[in-house]
Amino acid sequence: MTPRQQQIVKNVDKYRQDILDAERWIWQHPEVGYTEWQTNAYLLEKFRSYGYEPVEAGDIPGFYVDIDTGRPGPCLAIMGELDALDIANHPESVNGMTHCCGHNCQCAEMVGIAAALSEPGALDGLCGKIRLMLVPAEEMIQLEFRKGLIDEGKIKYLGGKPEFMRRGYFDGVDLSLMVHTDNNNDYDFTCQDGFNGIIAKILTYKGRSSHAGGSPEDGINAQYAATLGLDGCNALRETFRDEDHIRFHPILKGVKSAVNIIPDEMRIESYTRGKGLDAYVSANRKLNRALAAGAVAMGAQLHICDMPGYATEYHDHMFMDLCQKCCEDLSGKEKVKFDHNAWSKGSSDFGDLTMVMPGVQFYANGHTGLGHGIDFCVADPERACVNPAKAELFIADALLSDGAAKAKEILAQYEPPFASIREYLDFIDTLYMDKDVITYTEKGIEIELPNA
Repeated sequence: MTPRQQQIVKNVDKYRQDILDAERWIWQHPEVGYTEWQTNAYLLEKFRSYGYEPVEAGDIPGFYVDIDTGRPGPCLAIMGELDALDIANHPESVNGMTHCCGHNCQCAEMVGIAAALSEPGALDGLCGKIRLMLVPAEEMIQLEFRKGLIDEGKIKYLGGKPEFMRRGYFDGVDLSLMVHTDNNNDYDFTCQDGFNGIIAKILTYKGRSSHAGGSPEDGINAQYAATLGLDGCNALRETFRDEDHIRFHPILKGVKSAVNIIPDEMRIESYTRGKGLDAYVSANRKLNRALAAGAVAMGAQLHICDMPGYATEYHDHMFMDLCQKCCEDLSGKEKVKFDHNAWSKGSSDFGDLTMVMPGVQFYANGHTGLGHGIDFCVADPERACVNPAKAELFIADALLSDGAAKAKEILAQYEPPFASIREYLDFIDTLYMDKDVITYTEKGIEIELPNA
């Protein structure tokens, strides 16, 4: 380690107990997306105790602080996510929710980073700004609830990061950075090339109820229509290219009728995931055709609500290499594995940021069990929380020291898929659809699926 890195380690270690306390407190107070008010208040108090005055989102949880070096240069955003998952059968769930994706560790990291940067001399030799952000609603769950917030005008996007982008909180940010927990015991830090993008779907098949035994011929079975639609989607799976990593995984939300009534409604939530905007947008069009065909076969109606989810996440290779070097400086080469050829089939709204700026989200070991599983446990908070805070500060130092030479080099070669946040948001707005897609007339059947 350089003397500068040694000082960073000392600064973080000074607040080690604050970090560990934050991880436990947030674990014990899980909240799902756009409701993380207790967590938000806890972290606001922590940040204020270190001398910061955060800019709050106000009507939704989340905030940020700008740490200005006083010298011109790029702005680096470092983020933590506030939300938990609704997984009631986890043995440590609270009100049906658990932090079994490790966002409590991210928030604890942010406590350590904020505290360390408040130390005298922490910004010496750096230029530009560091924006520390606590962002809500990364997990794309409870689609009906979030759709309600959209309809009420409280938010426009399902995920916290695109919503923060819309609100201008990423204006002026040049690079973005995050660390997520992992359970790979062979390494302290790992990283993949990127993540799938996603379109979120709420499907409502609508039929007509009747007596299931006495007059089923008078009904239109919405459950059967949904089954046929999903069978059509399954028949399409072999048409998707392997390299596009398409995923479609619907969840039937059930019917609200007695067993002796033909069900007149079946609701489904699902995602369409894939690598690359063109890939998953094209796959989603195919799937919508199949879903509509199931409704037509039964004479039912289908309401499709497609909502832009998270973009494909591409990690800039030059930025990724710098992050790898900093992680190796902390843990040693044998404890770090960054793989440019590996690809995650999951999704994150960090991907939205990589549409307009270079960004890297890497992993820190420290939990056991499966991510999103009922056996998830933060087994080693030192590796899951304390080490990542040090690594991210190493990276910030490497980017913004020497006149921000490394940051400027990364920015000079980066070619974003979209020229600006506004251009990107305008594009994803075209993916939104919320309507009945079938019209039955005396002349025939009309199906309205844009670009199908």
